[in-house]
Amino acid sequence: MYKFKAIYNLYSNAVTISEDNDVFTVRDENENEVSIDMSAVNAKAIELETEEDNVKQAKIDLKASAKTKLIAGEALTEDEANTIVL
Repeated sequence: MYKFKAIYNLYSNAVTISEDNDVFTVRDENENEVSIDMSAVNAKAIELETEEDNVKQAKIDLKASAKTKLIAGEALTEDEANTIVL
């Protein structure tokens, strides 16, 4: 999944991507094959996964902070309050 996102991120002319046994074929709007650098794709995929993991962890941390403050009777920041409001 991250490799597909990385390809779309790195190659603005990519319209379709197919993958067979970790070999990616990328085509533009005219069905022409787009040459890609898999080492750049792999690096970008790792970067995108790390960013997503960091966002998830930040939400977990914010929710934990809100819970701690609620238990202690302290005021919450707006972001903390938003984590517990449905």
